[in-house]
Amino acid sequence: MNSNFSHPIVQLCYENVNGSCIKTPYSPGFRVILYTAFGLGSLLAILGNLLVMTSVLHFRQLHSPANLLIASLACADFLVGVTVMPFSMVRSVESCWYFGDKFCTFHSCFDAAFCYSSLFHLCFISVDRYIAVTDPLVYPTKFTVRVSGICISISWILSLVYSGAVFYTGAYDDGLEELSSALNCVGGCQIVVNQDWVLIDFLLFFIPTFVMIILYSKIFLVAKQQAIKMESTSSKAESSSQSYKARVAKRERKAAKTLGVTVIAFMISWLPYTIDTLIDAFMGFITPTYIYEICCWSAYYNSAMNPLIYALFYPWFRKAIKLILSGEVLKDSSSTISLFSE
Repeated sequence: MNSNFSHPIVQLCYENVNGSCIKTPYSPGFRVILYTAFGLGSLLAILGNLLVMTSVLHFRQLHSPANLLIASLACADFLVGVTVMPFSMVRSVESCWYFGDKFCTFHSCFDAAFCYSSLFHLCFISVDRYIAVTDPLVYPTKFTVRVSGICISISWILSLVYSGAVFYTGAYDDGLEELSSALNCVGGCQIVVNQDWVLIDFLLFFIPTFVMIILYSKIFLVAKQQAIKMESTSSKAESSSQSYKARVAKRERKAAKTLGVTVIAFMISWLPYTIDTLIDAFMGFITPTYIYEICCWSAYYNSAMNPLIYALFYPWFRKAIKLILSGEVLKDSSSTISLFSE
């Protein structure tokens, strides 16, 4: 007698392969939506940050120590869009990893390295903005191109060395070898990190974030005091040096506010993922796959957000985009074009 009930067909990442991961099937319509959403994020991260790097490196007026930090930050976000997001998109939508075990480690290493590089860049940018707002006239002698280069080097070297040491030595899953072996079926790329390294990761996120919160709190306090002082002296005759100092202070405060928004966006994007990894390490990896993917993509999308923030708050960036997209940058004299209204 035939049964009236049919068993659901289990789909595997690799058919006829022993130990293959089970594939989570999505409807064709939902897959199109996911690919569109994730692909758009990757495209924005690549094109947007490419525009930022091109603007800063091409136009001489933007060759400042602070903007070099911004260009280097854009490079980190650009590399997230190129080397991390496309492969994570396939993993998230197909629920399978089709790129091999070695590239899984490579991908995880780059994921951590570029994201930590972004965090370190933002921390140094907050230091730069603090000096610029609190002492705008002395700032050019304190934060020079050499100092900016040191900050950029630290941001890249520290993040690359740390992520390489963790993932290529296998230190991240010490004590979790059995769990790691059970989870990493054929077609999977799930990294389990032990409690020690999760705590280190959390501190690497928390300490720079705490520094940024303290510095930007002081920046906005100083900015408020400067604004009150400017209002109280606006009715009095100002000397040319006082007027210049006021204009410089106003410009630096505006830049600090814009980069403050960038820092807030970073923290909001990365906080869910950071908390989730902390909970998982101490609660036995209880997070459902879809929650983990949402946290991951919330963090990834931060790489696409920074160029949008610059476009919203920086008139010079909008002008630079127009010049780049119109082909004006191909002219010999384009690098000397003025991007500021003042």
